[in-house]
Amino acid sequence: MSRRTRWAAPRSHAARFAENAWLVTQHKAAHRDMSPRQVAEQAFRLADGCLLSAKKDDIVHIGGFLGLRDRSLAKRCELLLIATEGFPTYGGLAGRELDVVAQGLMEGAEPAYLRARADAARHLANLAREAGIAIVEPPGLHALCLNAGRLLPRIARTAFRATRSPAGSTSKAASARWSRVPSASAARTGTVPRSAAAPYELVRLALPRRTYGIGHLNNVGEVLAATVKDKERIPGHRMVEQPPLLGHLRCKLEPVPH
Repeated sequence: MSRRTRWAAPRSHAARFAENAWLVTQHKAAHRDMSPRQVAEQAFRLADGCLLSAKKDDIVHIGGFLGLRDRSLAKRCELLLIATEGFPTYGGLAGRELDVVAQGLMEGAEPAYLRARADAARHLANLAREAGIAIVEPPGLHALCLNAGRLLPRIARTAFRATRSPAGSTSKAASARWSRVPSASAARTGTVPRSAAAPYELVRLALPRRTYGIGHLNNVGEVLAATVKDKERIPGHRMVEQPPLLGHLRCKLEPVPH
């Protein structure tokens, strides 16, 4: 977080620090001779602190940390931790996991590892384009975002067309990990809110680290192509239930007949 940003309203975290650093080396001329680790270190020097979910670029199963330069602020955060989680001596991450977090900070920024991630995302992006699906360009490393709104213009924007559009059939047939980033995220008022349309209807196909091989990605590409051929049968959806807290993640929808 920038020193010019107020701590009361944090808007970013360091979970993708290594992948973002890799993208900087690829797209910014001034940083092309730097390693991802050097770019990340340069960025962290500009921050008063960071919040990191270690399950992303740190390549661990669980964990994370809050890092702060201000020791007094760190003590205040520790008191809040005691109120919500218990004393630090109560447990937390096992020593093994802490060691893995420390090692992952180094391995996650290795150029060879990040290049392999980029190659996998690029390959899946090509498969999506060949299938006739527009994506958010350029593709990143951790996921591919499919433009469901452009693929399914016949479905109303308020009918949550990204909720089960290419994602549903893709996840069932190819076991791909997916999530929606559509109007369901924008509709958050009340238990069953009024319909709200997001500017873009996107489906995120995640690429978990060290999980999918080239054969699996090719399978996802085949299912995407089959989905496009069958897109006229994909229905819209309507919201039937949405909890007041994190409702866009726990909501329930049902298909709307054609």
